Amino acid sequence: MSDIGRQTLEEAELPIRTSRELHEHLELAIQIELATVPPYLYAMYSIEDLGSEAALLLRSIVAEEMLHAALVTNLLLATGGSPDFASTRYMTEFPTSLPHHDPPLAIDLEPCSDDLIERVFMRIEQPEARDAPAQPDRFETLGQFYHALEIGIEMLAETTDLFANPQESRQLSDPRFYRPVEMDADDSGGLVLVNDAESAREAIEIIIHQGEGLSDERWADPAHQELTHYNKLLQISRGISPLGAVRPVRTNPLTNDFPPALRPVSELFNAVFRGLFLVLGRVFEGNDQGKAVGTLYVLMADVLAQLARFLVQQPIGGGQFASPTFEIHEFATDHPLDEVIAWSERCAEAHPELSTVHEGLRGLGLIL
Repeated sequence: MSDIGRQTLEEAELPIRTSRELHEHLELAIQIELATVPPYLYAMYSIEDLGSEAALLLRSIVAEEMLHAALVTNLLLATGGSPDFASTRYMTEFPTSLPHHDPPLAIDLEPCSDDLIERVFMRIEQPEARDAPAQPDRFETLGQFYHALEIGIEMLAETTDLFANPQESRQLSDPRFYRPVEMDADDSGGLVLVNDAESAREAIEIIIHQGEGLSDERWADPAHQELTHYNKLLQISRGISPLGAVRPVRTNPLTNDFPPALRPVSELFNAVFRGLFLVLGRVFEGNDQGKAVGTLYVLMADVLAQLARFLVQQPIGGGQFASPTFEIHEFATDHPLDEVIAWSERCAEAHPELSTVHEGLRGLGLIL
């Protein structure tokens, strides 16, 4: 266990005493990591210049939040659990509050601003004080939560055969399947195969140090090429990486609030975003991971990005523009791919500039 001034195993009084409790907390960690993705993406897409350093910093944080969700899923599998991406349990409806955060932290889908960065995002990524206690259920920083997980794993590994069946074939550990994006560094951490307490500790330390870090740590990597998430956000809030122009999109928009012509596009975005979770489920089944990961990257980097860029350029009245809504989409049939293709075809007919989205989805051979 890293020496950061927190409780010893003997002193810790924590509810993570059984494998079941550990799995419940690890599933909470998956939910928390993925709950940050929509607000970060929403803010990023509201920035007019998506090639600006501010937008790229937000994009880099999203990429690592997805990495962190994968690392936590590896921890869950390694300790005998099984993720449930097929349901919507890891999805978040907005507005919401960050689960288990104390004091409560409200999270909305908002256009990017210095106020949003400081009021919400920097509190999500707030560094942990060196003497802060580990807290698995009511925590002020995510570092406290992850240190509680680390202690729980250490305790269970000492008293039980916690890693008897690490399900290595289901874990996402091949280094080819994660590539850092711009503003991230190769040696700040990547995928980890978890099969014992030491590799579990390594995975958790990557999450902590890439994210909020500790109070006096600015860098996420040994060579000081990548800032922690908190310091990336601090760079935006201080104007070192200025936001520039931001589109006036609504806070917590709903598809039904948009003009009828734009609703199918919003529905398609939400269906594809829901599809991401189904693809994550396929990733962690362990079969044909390369194809599943490739599908994941295309859906995020190409399909969702193109749909979002289209939406935020569409006026909806009152000086405002449309935007992704990140509403939870429930597929009406057992064939989600067919539904996604049908929505994309409808969008392409109404908006020919989205025909490439339709053709791309048809030719992708989606794993859904």
